[in-house]
Amino acid sequence: MSNEIHVLTNGQIIDALDPEPRSGNIFVQSGRIIDISFQESDLQRADYIFDLKGKYVTPGLWDVHTHIGKGIPDHEAKEEMLSQRTIRAGINCREALKLGITSLRVVGEKEFIDVAWRNFFNSGAILGPDLYTCGWFITTTAGHFLKSSCALEVDGVTEYRRVIREQMKHGVDFIKLNLTGGVMGPSWDKMPNTFPMDDEMKAAFDLCSQRGFKVVAHAGGKDGIIKAVNYGAHTLEHGYMLDDECVELLAASNTFFVPTLSLTHMNRGTTYADNDFEHKWTEANPIDEEYRLRAIDAAGGHAEGFRKAIEAGVKIACGSDLDLPFGALLEVAMMVKCGMTAHQAITAATLTSAEVCLVDDQYGTLEPGKYADIVVLNANPLEDVNNFRDLNMVFKKGHLVPLESQPVFF
Repeated sequence: MSNEIHVLTNGQIIDALDPEPRSGNIFVQSGRIIDISFQESDLQRADYIFDLKGKYVTPGLWDVHTHIGKGIPDHEAKEEMLSQRTIRAGINCREALKLGITSLRVVGEKEFIDVAWRNFFNSGAILGPDLYTCGWFITTTAGHFLKSSCALEVDGVTEYRRVIREQMKHGVDFIKLNLTGGVMGPSWDKMPNTFPMDDEMKAAFDLCSQRGFKVVAHAGGKDGIIKAVNYGAHTLEHGYMLDDECVELLAASNTFFVPTLSLTHMNRGTTYADNDFEHKWTEANPIDEEYRLRAIDAAGGHAEGFRKAIEAGVKIACGSDLDLPFGALLEVAMMVKCGMTAHQAITAATLTSAEVCLVDDQYGTLEPGKYADIVVLNANPLEDVNNFRDLNMVFKKGHLVPLESQPVFF
């Protein structure tokens, strides 16, 4: 990587550190921010200057609940070759990067496609987002997410231990455990129901703790939410049925909440879309009528629990559970619709999501020493978070991302 110093000047900096825009010259070298200065004379140090007058500069966005091969439900998953899904997953990641989504956590993908792409992007051979991986989605027989082809059905303590160790052996970063039903699935996949038995859950969490792996817990129903938090889940995914008891427990814990509001709200159909962008997305992503009705039924309680979590000070990160590449853009807007301020939503989609992935010392804010994952916008996202769609430039570890190009090798 070049040792040249690039500087981004005249832009207004917005990140989790300050609820108001601030001025500053951002100096970047070898992929990292090396300084933020306020003196025009400092610009003499730069080899190249990006004049961002009238622009707004934020950290790259995160989506910490994705399935990079496709989305939910994946009607084609059982009819395609593994190579097709693998190629599509990489393209999806690249397309997300072009929208300013510079980091993704993958919480269920078949045959360790996520691990393979993480390693390839990390090699530096091709420009892509950072990936944080879980491998397979671990559920029970007659569990959740079965249509995706990304779920492993396991039963009994011995099988849980073996399958979790297989994920570890293949190099995942986190372990994804399914505790309850969800919005989308067969009639027996009911959201309030908990699927693993207590001995299975205890064995799974104990093993992850012993080996130092944090658990990503899918839990929609109250019983599963309470068990996820009590067993020490690192993140609670969905939380569709959060009530006062759940929120109080969550606020007192070290568990992060990844609400995936878009999964319920964006799958209700075009009549619920609030703008042209949402309308086009829902038209392009039709859903089975049964699932659409289940999303409508769940959305109100989902939003209510989210608002209670905000008020209680729960740590909330940004994860969409929608098809790439647009998920994070929809989710950050949905967080504001459902009760967050714009600054809270930006914090959730940057710093808190970096904390979820255990890399907040390297990402999530615009500070010296951190990687230069930077988004440049034409309009102020604090005035309207939909301005994240009014993109000017994206930098990934200091590299300017070609927004209209095919994959770039360097």
